[in-house]
Amino acid sequence: MEFDFESALDKVLGKLDSWLETLLTMLPNMAVSVLLFVVFMVLAKLAQKLLVRIFERASDNKLLENLFSTMVYYSVLGIGIFIILGILKLDRAVTSLLAGVGVVGLALGFAFQDIAANFVSGIILAFRRPSKIGDVISVKDFMGTVTKTNLRVTVLKTFQGQEVYIPNKDVLQSPIINYTVLGQRRIDLGVGISYGDDLEKVQQVVLDAIKGLDGILRPDDTIFDYYEFGSSSINFNIRFWIEYPDQPGFLAMRNAAVMAIKKAFDENDITIPFPIRTLDFGIKGGEKLSEMPLQMASNETT
Repeated sequence: MEFDFESALDKVLGKLDSWLETLLTMLPNMAVSVLLFVVFMVLAKLAQKLLVRIFERASDNKLLENLFSTMVYYSVLGIGIFIILGILKLDRAVTSLLAGVGVVGLALGFAFQDIAANFVSGIILAFRRPSKIGDVISVKDFMGTVTKTNLRVTVLKTFQGQEVYIPNKDVLQSPIINYTVLGQRRIDLGVGISYGDDLEKVQQVVLDAIKGLDGILRPDDTIFDYYEFGSSSINFNIRFWIEYPDQPGFLAMRNAAVMAIKKAFDENDITIPFPIRTLDFGIKGGEKLSEMPLQMASNETT
């Protein structure tokens, strides 16, 4: 059987002519599609900016603002893409594509379940809003200022100067301590005094020293309590409230309180005792340390 080269060439040329004719027929639709794509991109950007402006007037929740503006942008762009595919008469291709995306999406859902969990957690946190930008919070073993939030992570700047990226899933599932939301914080100090000091005098001296500090909130809410007979001291706690603008302010107030208590103790001859330690030399009852035989080991060499 001989190969008919001329017949094969005619079929190829016929197919190319058919493709060229289809291309020429589709050129107006393609031009309109490109124009529509540009128009919908501009509309999506305008809709996103408009929503951001409206949201900024209604709320300062940046995470919700980011979520809704992104949804509006891709929704407008998606509508435009479906219209363009209809103009290009690719409806059947779109149906097949959506079916394939569903199967692929299911597979990717199992493969990237942690990413999906962080995304969903980010949406929940956007509505619950346990913290906002600038708040001092503690999550797990990290404490710092919230500098950024998005649908994947919450970013903290620690007081040591490092940035910590905490997945939203961990933030949602862990206890969150927000030190800023109430604008105040209590300082608890533990101090010990000697057994020879007057307890009532000590209490009054400490309360006067603390209430005399600048920045104390509600001085009458200051709490003084003895709680323990220690091995070498009687121990007490002094608890008082301060404004909490930031962590350095907290540390400065605690430092000032320690210095004020020490100064007041010095002025009133109140002793903070050193720990007492007993040294056991193996002395038996009634035996003096000076009378114990001194045992020395010597090495003899020959």
